[in-house]
Amino acid sequence: MSKLQDVAAMQSYSEAVEWINGLIPFGIRPGLERIEQLLQSLDNPHRRLRFIHVAGTNGKGSVCSYLSHVLLKGGYDVGTFTSPYITKFTNRMQYNGQDIEEEVLLQLANKVRPFVEEMAQTELGSPTMFEVTVLIAILYYGTVTYPDYVVWETGLGGRLDVTNIVNPVVSVITNIGHDHMDKLGDTLEAIAYEKAGIIKAGTPVVVGVTQPEALRVITDVAKDKKSTLYQYQKQFDQMPLYVDEHEQQFRFEGIFRNIEEVTITMKGAHQRQNAAVALMTIEVLRQYFALVIDDEDLLEAMKETTWPGRLEQISDQPRLLLDGAHNPEGAEVLAQALSTTFKYEKLHLVMGMIENKNHRDTLKHILPLVDTLILTEPNYRMAKDAEQLRVLVEDLVQELALTSFPNIIVEKDWKKALERLLEATKESDLAVVTGTLYLIGDVRSYMLHNKDAEKGW
Repeated sequence: MSKLQDVAAMQSYSEAVEWINGLIPFGIRPGLERIEQLLQSLDNPHRRLRFIHVAGTNGKGSVCSYLSHVLLKGGYDVGTFTSPYITKFTNRMQYNGQDIEEEVLLQLANKVRPFVEEMAQTELGSPTMFEVTVLIAILYYGTVTYPDYVVWETGLGGRLDVTNIVNPVVSVITNIGHDHMDKLGDTLEAIAYEKAGIIKAGTPVVVGVTQPEALRVITDVAKDKKSTLYQYQKQFDQMPLYVDEHEQQFRFEGIFRNIEEVTITMKGAHQRQNAAVALMTIEVLRQYFALVIDDEDLLEAMKETTWPGRLEQISDQPRLLLDGAHNPEGAEVLAQALSTTFKYEKLHLVMGMIENKNHRDTLKHILPLVDTLILTEPNYRMAKDAEQLRVLVEDLVQELALTSFPNIIVEKDWKKALERLLEATKESDLAVVTGTLYLIGDVRSYMLHNKDAEKGW
């Protein structure tokens, strides 16, 4: 134990965040051995908690937000763990809708640091930034706040993701798409296998996945684990009633019951699917764990649910939407929403991406719609060069044989790119900022004059 007492205590919140972010160079190292040992050293606080584990390519954050809002409105204490954050590191760990207090994060960072630094000296090597973040979150919920439920979002994949250390009361897989293929595999089946890794023996699983090849993999894993599968468009579905720019309403149809006239204010057809996945999860909790929530509270919570940076309108004059469409599936749902939900004369769009993404297939969905495309670079170490994106865009314009050629502008400084976007957007037009969430977070904080904004992952 002598080693554990040698580490000097950090004195401030900023010092603690700096230490955690200082672990980023250790990268993403899939596997649970390090987190298992760390939690064992701290008396396994995760075993005291009820987790709702949420995986998927897109829609995880939205589903987590719906679940957290409904549970909270129903009178339950709720922990919510999500990533990456949009504004500030503390956004990752919320209790009853409020960020972890800076002082509490500092205390917990000081508590885990000796264990982290001791492990760094072993053959296991240093825990990663995400492993330490997960460790602090578990301590926050298991030793400080004690929520009734923890809504628990995966980081990357599922099977080997560090969040998979928990045994949830229900598992949720929102969808499967082509993202993080360098880590998860280059086919939908391979990616589905990694996501299905969150399915635990005998634990129900709610699935929004629709592709037959991905569903086969998930169904096989659920059968093997003897887990009851609740599948979108099979055991539950949603029927749209009306849609406009400000809200949409649908009828939820489920194996246990139907819910009439569910109204949501999050935009896009994909949000009806996300909402249905969340509602089915709540229904499963009713059936398996006697969860009690009045329908009036349920419907109110669904309508109040928001999630920053996903088809979020942050300005009316000019109309400005933010949407973190950083992969092909995200770009497809953005394009669908722009085509069906919004009315405008011209579409002006700023895009900034990071290196390890499928830029070609993401751009394919966007290019046919835009009148002005401003390519920029997020303030992030892995930013994709805007000039390289321009070359790709010009190739795609030829390849897609577009009838109208968008005006393509390269402006590497994202603040100047935003200025040009706002200048170009007339009252009848629509402005969109899209791409990596690192860009979305910066633009959002800048436009909303948020002084607490931090840069990180």
